[in-house]
Amino acid sequence: MDDVEIVQRIGQLADEEHTLERSSQAGVGLSDDELARLRKVEVALDQCWDLLRQRRARRAAGRDVDDAAVRPENVVEGYKQ
Repeated sequence: MDDVEIVQRIGQLADEEHTLERSSQAGVGLSDDELARLRKVEVALDQCWDLLRQRRARRAAGRDVDDAAVRPENVVEGYKQ
């Protein structure tokens, strides 16, 4: 996946996240399946952003961007904000 594809995927995931959040805020609430999906979308977004940052850092350092890899959930969700 190249940078453009990662950014496109981030956009798709963000759209889905916003759709789920709007449903939740409309007073309808989310089903258990929708809550689980929202959680998966949030993790996937964090993973995509992390991958994009890795690629950009590697590029800036003159290293091979294709050596960047998606990190597991427990890694990207453990970062301090």
